Amino acid sequence: MIVLEKRPMPSQVWAWAAPLMAVALTMLLGGFLFAALGKNPVSVIRTIFWDPLFSEFAWFYRPQILIKGAPLVLIAIGLSFGFRAGVWNIGAEGQYIVGAICGAAVALALYPMDARWLIFPLMVVAGALGGWVWAMIPGVLRVRFGTNEILVSLMLVYVAEQLLSGMALGAMRNPDGMGFPGSRNLAQYPSAANLDLIAGTGMHWGVVFALIAVIFAYVTLSRHLFGFQVRLAGQAPRAARFAGVNPARMILLCMGISGALAGVAGLFEVAGPSGQISIDFNVGYGFTAIIVAFLGRLHPLGILAAGALMALTYIGGGIAQSQLGLPAAAISLLQGMLLFTLLAVDVLTNYRVRFGRREVA
Repeated sequence: MIVLEKRPMPSQVWAWAAPLMAVALTMLLGGFLFAALGKNPVSVIRTIFWDPLFSEFAWFYRPQILIKGAPLVLIAIGLSFGFRAGVWNIGAEGQYIVGAICGAAVALALYPMDARWLIFPLMVVAGALGGWVWAMIPGVLRVRFGTNEILVSLMLVYVAEQLLSGMALGAMRNPDGMGFPGSRNLAQYPSAANLDLIAGTGMHWGVVFALIAVIFAYVTLSRHLFGFQVRLAGQAPRAARFAGVNPARMILLCMGISGALAGVAGLFEVAGPSGQISIDFNVGYGFTAIIVAFLGRLHPLGILAAGALMALTYIGGGIAQSQLGLPAAAISLLQGMLLFTLLAVDVLTNYRVRFGRREVA
């Protein structure tokens, strides 16, 4: 009989081995999925995880990994603060959308002013504020009325999606677009464009901010008092209260950080790779970032690596769709498998497997 025996202390080896095993299991289970769809599993796995990095067209795909990975890392870093403290912000997708709307609104309101030194910084601030305000709604409701921030933040995603549609079809619609939904293309507006800092590399301001966020989070969580309070609030809430940690303040700070970073990620996306506010602007980065955060063990460096891996599935998945006829839903399912396999393997962090007969009481 297989018995799970609780470990005296969580295993640090398994804590870091679990993500690697989860990736391997995801590839294995994904292979069965692709075989069931009538595809060669080895060919599909190679296309997703190998071709974007080492094929003859890798020079084109590699910059896309930075472009896709930057918003994932930014959002996941923000979420990691809350998750570590036991604050569960599941609505980063909505904060991402609202941040993009607010940042684009600044650019469109000042169009066609030629003042990049003023407009682009204002867009960044507006994007951060938009995401922060949207995250404060579940945060304040949790502090003031004890509501569940998981449900409120998640429901606000759908409100944000309706707001996005309303803006794309109404207030922000391009007056020169002949009635088609969507705003002006900000990538073609020099004062608002978030273009490559070095042409052809994919290195835009969103990537720079993502790297800064990783450094900031690492220093804060490992060297600053606030980082210690975040860890303490998540691991021992009662001890945190005795240590002087204000639970309400912690909830608002963590929600605010995650909302602001999600909003900034939305701004960098709408000003660059996406280019405009449209009804299909959001592509699920806010939800995928949850997988990135847990796959990276809520550690800034781990999140950076997990973000690159998840970006690889986006790029490789696109190649597999175009070259092998793989359904888009199969790629989303593969990404979801990463989280479920991680949760399954993560049991071994706190429990060890014993084989033998059950003892009779």
